[in-house]
Amino acid sequence: QVQVVESGGGLVQAGASLRLSCTASGPPGSILSMGWFRQAPGKAREFVAAITWNADNTFYGDSVKGRFTISRDKGKNTEYLQMNNLKPEDTAVYYCAVPSPYGPALTASNVGRLALYDYWGQGTHVTVSS
Repeated sequence: QVQVVESGGGLVQAGASLRLSCTASGPPGSILSMGWFRQAPGKAREFVAAITWNADNTFYGDSVKGRFTISRDKGKNTEYLQMNNLKPEDTAVYYCAVPSPYGPALTASNVGRLALYDYWGQGTHVTVSS
């Protein structure tokens, strides 16, 4: 069973930066790609970013391109989401997600599909004040 734990949320002002971390643990070979989603109150869960095993591919949601950067430390099974120039509309609960290692490879066309991600963290709150 894969376990996923996020950290790093908080309350910041618009224009500030935050870095989220997510560490996944599980059987060998169970953690390949990793991703981030977010959910604002009253809204659907939204894809934010994802990264493949060798970090050779990264994907971003349109609303965060150019401001957020995803990276990972394979040795620690940890991924990071560096969030710069935060805006009030970035306020949400941010979830780390790990897709099944037996599912399809992440591509630009499928990376935002919730059903691909089998393991989810509890979420970390990010609040951006104007």
